[in-house]
Amino acid sequence: MANNSIVLIVEDNPKILDLNRRILEKEGCLVVTAVTLKEARERLEVTVPDIAVLDIMLPDGCGLDFLTELREKCDAPVLFLTAKTGRENILAGLAAGGNDYITKPYNIDEFRLRVIGILRLVSSIRPRKTPISLLTERELPVARLAASGLSNKDIAARVYLSESRVKTSLSGIYRKFGIVDKKDKRCMLAKILEIETTQTQH
Repeated sequence: MANNSIVLIVEDNPKILDLNRRILEKEGCLVVTAVTLKEARERLEVTVPDIAVLDIMLPDGCGLDFLTELREKCDAPVLFLTAKTGRENILAGLAAGGNDYITKPYNIDEFRLRVIGILRLVSSIRPRKTPISLLTERELPVARLAASGLSNKDIAARVYLSESRVKTSLSGIYRKFGIVDKKDKRCMLAKILEIETTQTQH
């Protein structure tokens, strides 16, 4: 199922990146984005995706080469989404270990259904993993309180820290989950903690 699944999108076209992010978030996915391979590597340090959507032609390298790095971190399936339309390119993408390949321009409904289909298969094979264990004993209560909607001032009063320390702590927490560029940071944080709670109960 797509709900609560973590999707890593590596795409340097801001319009395509934003469109795909919004489409998958409507399906209940937690979407982590990167516009360069450097950013993608940073996301992988703190996030274990259920699926990666990779462009091939990126500003600082090739998505095909990056797939090898991704495999060293996790076994997430990969869907290539690229303007490289030649048959030899498609075969190269699949031979490199890609699970699916879509060429641009593309149909957004087809993209959505292919991602969801892969996620359903993944969820039937293995349980979700989250990076919640990366939080320190001090960060965890701050994260839970922030996810519940409390202000920095209220959090500070609960955990006996200054507001500035709470703000600094939250910045570190967001970086660990790869959501530093999101406007709805606390909503994204709540989704991650919800995943962890669900796993603990089962």
